[in-house]
Amino acid sequence: MFSTITSGTLYGIRSCLIQVEVDVSQGLPCFQIVGLPGSEVREARERVKVALRNVGVDLPPVCINVNLSPADIPKSGTMFDLPVAVGIMTALSRIPAQAAEGALLIGELGLSGEVKPVKGVLPIVREAARRGIRRCILPAENLWEGSLVEQVESSGVSDMRQVIEVLTGGRRTEGGHSGEGSMEKSRIGSRQQSMRQVTVSTGERKECTVAADGSAGSTDKADDGTSAGQREDFADISGQDSLKRAAEVAAAGFHHLLIVGPPGAGKTMLASRIPAILPPLSAEESLEVSSIYSISGLLRAEAGLKKERPFLNPHHTITGQALVGGGRIPTPGIISLAHRGVLFLDELPEFKRETLDILRQPLEDRKVQIARTCGTYVYPADFMLVGAMNPCPCGYYPDMGRCRCTPSEVRRYLRRVSGLVLDRIDICVQAQPVSFQNIAKPAAGESSAQIRERVLRARQIQAERFLDTGPRFNADMKAGDVEQYCVLGEKEQRFMEQMFTVMQMSARGYHKILKVARTIADLAECERIGEEHLAEAVCYRQTEVLQ
Repeated sequence: MFSTITSGTLYGIRSCLIQVEVDVSQGLPCFQIVGLPGSEVREARERVKVALRNVGVDLPPVCINVNLSPADIPKSGTMFDLPVAVGIMTALSRIPAQAAEGALLIGELGLSGEVKPVKGVLPIVREAARRGIRRCILPAENLWEGSLVEQVESSGVSDMRQVIEVLTGGRRTEGGHSGEGSMEKSRIGSRQQSMRQVTVSTGERKECTVAADGSAGSTDKADDGTSAGQREDFADISGQDSLKRAAEVAAAGFHHLLIVGPPGAGKTMLASRIPAILPPLSAEESLEVSSIYSISGLLRAEAGLKKERPFLNPHHTITGQALVGGGRIPTPGIISLAHRGVLFLDELPEFKRETLDILRQPLEDRKVQIARTCGTYVYPADFMLVGAMNPCPCGYYPDMGRCRCTPSEVRRYLRRVSGLVLDRIDICVQAQPVSFQNIAKPAAGESSAQIRERVLRARQIQAERFLDTGPRFNADMKAGDVEQYCVLGEKEQRFMEQMFTVMQMSARGYHKILKVARTIADLAECERIGEEHLAEAVCYRQTEVLQ
């Protein structure tokens, strides 16, 4: 007796559909699982046997072989418990052979027969929809994730009895109970439809608000439950016009930003407000970011899809593995959780140098590759790096009236950040000490909404420029793209030739100046890059001073 159940697993950020093949035959009683299972998958044997017995399904003394196909993909986690149990019941004719055809099943089983939630439901259901599957049976607590994929009809179940009722249409079967399960399915179906309506309504409301006034939307809720109007605002920052301008340019082109200045100058205050001026997540980006959080087990039902760009601020004691991801079966790290958002590293030199050096490849390739004996895992890492640091250990250099650091101490402090990392940062700006006049008078600067409106206009220009091409923002341009989209006139070329010699630029530094200048021109809504745009971009290239 043989049966096949469709399930799914995660291989890095990629989702794969798995065929759970179950064969029940006469012979010495055994229960074995093959197909490169991890320890959690092998332990499913005991969970499934006890769970089935506790819901009234007694397994006869037979030989049960389970194969997880394709067998060359490593399988981990507990999501195969439910498909294995259903496969065994189908092979034993306790469930009709056609009941689970064309359906995806994932879920963990408790010893009582309870179906428990698992990680990574959203990306697996998305993959199932792409492969033509239109029906999913999920743990009740994961139903809201499945309902986000509208092409699939998802059913939520709380225990094995409800699984049997969903698969058999409410008919009484051996080991199953009728009545209660069908009522639960109806209730879950209503809840699913309601959740779909809420999701669609939220997406439409957000798009209309952005199109109307370029803001985040006065009625939208952020992921933390606060409304857009209650977020920290750039208008709260007194003075520091050069910092705010640099943040605007960085947000418009998704450039990496480094802020250097004394303590109390507003470096952290400004960095925490950058998400408020970034372009909103598109529908595709929202699903992409939400899938990463689902894999990590950080996606919450009360928050729904990630609608705001992530902002992560790890402590300087973070390890390299926690930053980029790792483990026997690698899981996403902080830089992948910051995908499409902001990674803020405060007090940059306090991070271990070897930890910062790990960022060199992700900053350039916008992804991180982790090699293990079981394979190579690739996670997205397209984030905007914002760093903040003091100019010396005490923080007051070059104010020699307050700074007590020796020249060697200043050099040693600055060298904690590798020159290879600094060379990959597009914009470096110095924060000046805040004057008494700026503190005493009320802040009268531009609001985040005003700055964001200009950023959105510049972003629209970039979207039209890069339509049907690889880059999305100016910072994404490769060397060939720079030659195509950053054409300089004769006057501008002479200016850059002079700057290249004086500043002893590298090829990467030269291209980064052109990309930043392209963003500055977009903010000014200029088709061509002018000398004034190049001059401002050169002023932001202060990383050579720190090396």
